[in-house]
Formats: sequence, C-alpha cells, structure tokens
Amino acid sequence: MTRLSVNINKIATLRNARGGNIPNVKTAAINCELFGADGITVHPRPDERHIRYRDVLEIRPVIKTEFNIEGYPSDKFIDLVIAARPDQVTLVPDAHDAITSNAGWDTQRYRLFLTDVISTFKAEGIRTSIFVDTIISNIENAAYTGTDRIELYTEPYAAIFDSDAPGAIEPFITAARIARDAGLGVNAGHDLNLDNLRYLCQNIPWLEEVSIGHALISDALYLGLENTIRMYKRQLSD
Repeated sequence: MTRLSVNINKIATLRNARGGNIPNVKTAAINCELFGADGITVHPRPDERHIRYRDVLEIRPVIKTEFNIEGYPSDKFIDLVIAARPDQVTLVPDAHDAITSNAGWDTQRYRLFLTDVISTFKAEGIRTSIFVDTIISNIENAAYTGTDRIELYTEPYAAIFDSDAPGAIEPFITAARIARDAGLGVNAGHDLNLDNLRYLCQNIPWLEEVSIGHALISDALYLGLENTIRMYKRQLSD
C-alpha cells in the first residue's frame, strides 16, 4: 500500500504567525504518527518562515516511522540533513523566495550537481529522492544521478483532475512506468487531496509514498487531525 507522509509545515506557519510555541510542531508530529501517518515530512526554507532548522533537529528523535526532509540542497541544508539523518531526503529546485514548490528539476542541466549531492547523502546512508515533472528526459537523467527515488510533481495532475481525470493521469502513469523500469522508486506530492488521491494511487499502484501537507492540514481544521489522517489513509487502501 502507498504510504502517507504528512507534511507539517503549515502547523509551523500557524505557530510562527503568533510567536511562541502554539501549536507545538513536535507534538503535532507525534500525533500525526499516533493517528496513523506512515511518516512525517518537513521542508525547511532559508527564511525559516514555517519549519525552522531547530525544529528539524528537535522533531527527529521523536519520529518512529519515516522522516523525510525536503529542500533545496544548499550547503546549510546539506549540513542540516547530515546532522538530522532522516530516512529520506527529497531534493527540490526551489528558489530561496518560492512560496511553494512549483517545478521539478531539469535533471539534464543539473545532472552533475545532483549526482554530487546524492553521493554525499548516500555515503551517510540516507535514501534520496529527486522532485521531477513528467518530462521523460528528466526521469531518464534522474536515474543517472544515483538517486533511489523520484517524487512526481503532481500539481498539473490536480489542476485538471476535475475536468479530465483520464487526461490528467496519463502522463503520470507513463512517467511512473519509465521510472520503475529504470529501477527507481516512485513517490508523489503537491496538491493531492481527498478528491484526487485515490484515483492517482489506483492508476499507479506501485507508488511508494505520497507527501501531503496543505490540503490535509486544511481539512483537519474542519474534520479534526485524527479523523482527517484516517480519511486520507482510506483513500490509499480502498
């Protein structure tokens, strides 16, 4: 079954809006796992506008399942990941001022850079994943970097799902097959929600992990965190 990793960035955003430590992101991480999440994802950015670097180090010891750190591989980020030693690091090509991830890597242009970064993490025993779109050449070149997995950037899928679900999923099925044939594990994330998640997983049953934050935390405001996580898990298992 596809695993659910809950991105808790938005909880940190709420905390930072007021200052102090309410809501407590470490407690949130513990509760997400208690309520059924298969892992926790954090995406620290250079301005620390949500998850702070200190949060990452404080959360790491309490994670009992999987811990995934996303981010652009700057020197500071690399040092943080090595210090935290997560189960997985997901490399994203975000500009320092990006509001949210909005593109995958050009793995041909940045192939040597990514290969070097990935070798650093793999030497530390950390599984690696590269955030990519469905362009076939980007997936093929991702395989040459030595990465363990890719994470498919699913915003284009979510954007047209309501109007054309078969058309929305088709390039993602093709991309996932190419990745699988190249020996890569396949994750997915961005704009996945209770409406479009099941269809994605039904059509790509070898999908290993989805990382979901914004929609899940937003749903939790209305439905409760425990109930929401269970609802997302049902989308992955039904």
